[in-house]
Amino acid sequence: MTPAQTKIDPRFEGGKSLLIAGLRAPFTLATADGIPALWQHFVSFGRLPNMIGNVYYGLCFPTSAGFDYMCGVEVSGISGLHPELTHVTVPAQRYAVFPHQEHVSQLRQTLDYIWHKWFPASGYKPVQPAGGAPAFFERYGERFNPQTGMDDIEVWMPIQS
Repeated sequence: MTPAQTKIDPRFEGGKSLLIAGLRAPFTLATADGIPALWQHFVSFGRLPNMIGNVYYGLCFPTSAGFDYMCGVEVSGISGLHPELTHVTVPAQRYAVFPHQEHVSQLRQTLDYIWHKWFPASGYKPVQPAGGAPAFFERYGERFNPQTGMDDIEVWMPIQS
């Protein structure tokens, strides 16, 4: 987050249930610089069978050793997926949706803002993930440019009031 960007105002959405198929791997904060390579490997699979639209997702799952990160897309079913790929259902829930207007490599600053400034001041609490659901996800919309790492990036944080 740039010095001028000290506050990010979210919008609130009722998110639908999503079936996400993709590539998942374990990381720690020290190894998180390996996430772009995971994305490169994932996009080498091309358009997945049963893919819906052209939106991509980065899902984060807390673990005792760090976190799992999953690059994925929404699908209508899992038949025909490459055996290296996995799937997860993101439940329908309420979200605070934060726009990320910087380069994709600066997402950690937006997440730091959400966890350390927005949540404590907002009166909202994060939803504790259950049933294998992610703690939150990044949404890379149709205008996201993978060559520049910019545009149409959002962080979807499940909330309870």
